[in-house]
Amino acid sequence: MSDKAIIAARTLCDAVDQLSFAEPVTHVYNPLRYAWPAHEAYLHSMNAGGTRVLFLGMNPGPWGMAQTGVPFGEVAAVTQWLGIDDATLAEPITRPADEHPKRPIEGFACQRSEVSGRRLWGLFAERFKTPDAFFAEHFVANYCPLVFMQESGKNHTPDKLPAAEREPLDAACDAHLAELLKITGCEWAIGVGKYAEKCLRRVVAESKIGGTQIASILHPSPASPAANRGWAEAATRQLVEAGVWQASP
Repeated sequence: MSDKAIIAARTLCDAVDQLSFAEPVTHVYNPLRYAWPAHEAYLHSMNAGGTRVLFLGMNPGPWGMAQTGVPFGEVAAVTQWLGIDDATLAEPITRPADEHPKRPIEGFACQRSEVSGRRLWGLFAERFKTPDAFFAEHFVANYCPLVFMQESGKNHTPDKLPAAEREPLDAACDAHLAELLKITGCEWAIGVGKYAEKCLRRVVAESKIGGTQIASILHPSPASPAANRGWAEAATRQLVEAGVWQASP
């Protein structure tokens, strides 16, 4: 199953590399390209027997997947809990060809913490204790693999792109998501935030994928006041109320 996910990710990587974006976007990072060894290692965590719950984020954060190649990939979570680091990879993470001077790629040496990733993987670590226990039924992916930055270094999210740029990007990402849903055969697809939920609903409807239930949880971004008031408890409550998780593990 991970082999199929690897092929799908490589196809997505090549597809989005063919796209172009205009100002205010000045720099675009594709961690599926320069951080591929780490992403491939992560994909091998997928349960060969299927995934009951697929969590979907929007796109990489500058201090998370942009650095580590892992969705919501806060460095400490990736190296200390998931066990992916320079020592375990056959090849090192490199750098994007056109690197923003204010957003260098330092890989696992990055000292910045991705708060969203720390919260998300922290919840999974607390509830499931080990990666094996988590990946037995769960997996985490991103809808869009690209990081967009403005000249100032400010993050620019995919939903802010003009339609002429967003539509071909959505076409590539929709195709990959449809393939990922088929590969995992997931019972539940959970949007981490409303944007990801919207993407899931569109792809499931257009692809006529049956048997997948869709829900969402509060995005763990520190930009959300609600997420800063007990995000883990709120997300757990949403998953329990939806019927994805039981009240106690």
